Amino acid sequence: MVGSALFAASVNLFIVPFGLYNSGIIGFAQIIRTVLADSFNIKFNFDIAGIINFCLNVPLIIVAMKYLKSSFVKKTLWSIAVQTFVMSIVPILETPIIEDILASIIVGAITSGIGCSMILVQKGCAGGTDIIGMLLSIKMPKMSVGKVGLYFNTVLYTICAFMFNVQTAIYSMLQMFIFSFVVDKTHLQNIEVSVMIFTKCKEVKKMIMDDQHRGVTYWHGIGAYTNQETEVLVSIVSKYEIPALRKKIRELDPHAFIIISSQLEVSGGFEKRLV
Repeated sequence: MVGSALFAASVNLFIVPFGLYNSGIIGFAQIIRTVLADSFNIKFNFDIAGIINFCLNVPLIIVAMKYLKSSFVKKTLWSIAVQTFVMSIVPILETPIIEDILASIIVGAITSGIGCSMILVQKGCAGGTDIIGMLLSIKMPKMSVGKVGLYFNTVLYTICAFMFNVQTAIYSMLQMFIFSFVVDKTHLQNIEVSVMIFTKCKEVKKMIMDDQHRGVTYWHGIGAYTNQETEVLVSIVSKYEIPALRKKIRELDPHAFIIISSQLEVSGGFEKRLV
């Protein structure tokens, strides 16, 4: 809920005051709001983009109910509800908090990206293209929520360029690039890490398979200094799983030597667990 509120508030406080458009389904909702206000002279005392966004998310929620976990769908519904509420009560200021448009874009993109990643880390999502991104990330290891957003928003900002002006589209795209980068770097379940464990406790590999439900490859090694035999274990997990895994390893073997590396590309049978 905190992440959802931060995400929605940052959009209204830092992005919308400059007449820019957010990425994803919210961006489409903002375009619809602008069309209603300018072409049909329909105006409200609050920003109706949140309500439009909620309506646009209904079909996606229905799809999520069929293919994703119920807990994920419930958290996503909470997120969208909080976004709708916050976007409706946070006023769009006539005078932006930060007068420089580039500085405002950077602050807004970072804060909204952090808010979105907070939702994703708790195994929910902010709705819209996040739902599509979660589905594709599970089926396609090289895909991520941020990448799906980039592809989807190419169409969105092309529409902005034709409907409004190129400058609006370019500034909105800049916000989107920073936002996507922040999400990818802070969405821990989407970051694979390699774990190498040196231990004399034979129960560690069983714990990884039974408790973490991850595969393990191991071989026997010999310490050059002690000349004692040790087991060398290798497994791939998400960065989100590391704290719990490290704690359990220490409980079994306080002297275990652990190496964690996140600079890798994984292909094969690795299962992403985003929801």
